[in-house]
Amino acid sequence: MQREKDIKFMKEALRLAEKGRGTTSPNPMVGAVVVKGNRIVGRGYHKRAGSPHAEVIALEDAGTKAKGATLYVTLEPCIHYGRTPPCVPRIVSSGIKRVVIAMIDPNPVVKGRGVEMLKKAGIEVIIGIGEEKARELNEFYIKYITRKIPFVILKWAMSLDGKIATFTGDSRWISGEESRKFVHSLRKDVDAVLVGIGTVKKDDPLLTVRLVPSEKQPLRVIIDPQLEISPQSRLLKEEGGKVVIFTLSGVDKEKVSFLQDKGAEVIEMEGERIRIKKLLEVLGKMEVTSLLVEGGEKVFTSFLEEGCVDKVYAIVSPLLLGGKDSPTPFGGKGFEKIKDGLRLKKLEWLRKGEDMIISGYIEVKCLQE
Repeated sequence: MQREKDIKFMKEALRLAEKGRGTTSPNPMVGAVVVKGNRIVGRGYHKRAGSPHAEVIALEDAGTKAKGATLYVTLEPCIHYGRTPPCVPRIVSSGIKRVVIAMIDPNPVVKGRGVEMLKKAGIEVIIGIGEEKARELNEFYIKYITRKIPFVILKWAMSLDGKIATFTGDSRWISGEESRKFVHSLRKDVDAVLVGIGTVKKDDPLLTVRLVPSEKQPLRVIIDPQLEISPQSRLLKEEGGKVVIFTLSGVDKEKVSFLQDKGAEVIEMEGERIRIKKLLEVLGKMEVTSLLVEGGEKVFTSFLEEGCVDKVYAIVSPLLLGGKDSPTPFGGKGFEKIKDGLRLKKLEWLRKGEDMIISGYIEVKCLQE
């Protein structure tokens, strides 16, 4: 009976946490409810980094009713000073007698210490109610806080016969309007969007969120080894998130200065080519917790070959393009045997207009240098 109640109220806390999607980075999404006498007396969720945490908001909402109540929270309460004070002391002083936590915070600074402090204060602690959903909700945060590199999503639209463009390079639009809105919702949720210089030269994209409401614009990351981006590129001329260009060392310094004057950040990498693992490490230091990779074939292949992909979204349109020279999502050498191919896990299918969106996870680790 008690477990059923715990599940019910944790679902509400998880629903609240979801409201912070796309705005809390580099912090996790967290929701909390205070329950007394089988009734919710306080609600809260974390809105953005630097703002009060979910537990504090819920306790303030509950006021004096928090004394003797149960707190449901989707992530272990923190014990350290960051942008805001720690939550555990606030919970203890409120008179809460029981805390139900969906998952332990994987942040090494916290990781079980919050639970330990609550127990030492004489508060009953239950862990693991709604954990699977909580982990799914914060998959970006979990990857970033444990590996210090962003969670990587690959997204492409293709025809039914697996082509991402015609043999002439035309690709607008393979997917329908509803699918494009879905892609913009993905952009809204992530910290950064990445494409290669080939896509920039061919499509002259903006890489902004336009088709759905958004409080922010993602960082726009370009892989451009030889610094070929045109001064007339819309990325440099029109408003959007900051542009970050990864190039190789030794490129034209005058062009670097020009791009910097346009507001772009140019990051020069050592070596003969740009290593994806190194790129992700740099983005991690910039507090980028999630990265949406949108093309093209060479970039997709580099991420796949270096094992730096966490999740994919394949938008399949009921369209046949043909052409032996028409590009596919991935190139490279490929796999010799079917059994060696990368099979997606935790598959989901979503219908958008005439298109079918297939998503799933790839269980590989970013290769070490």
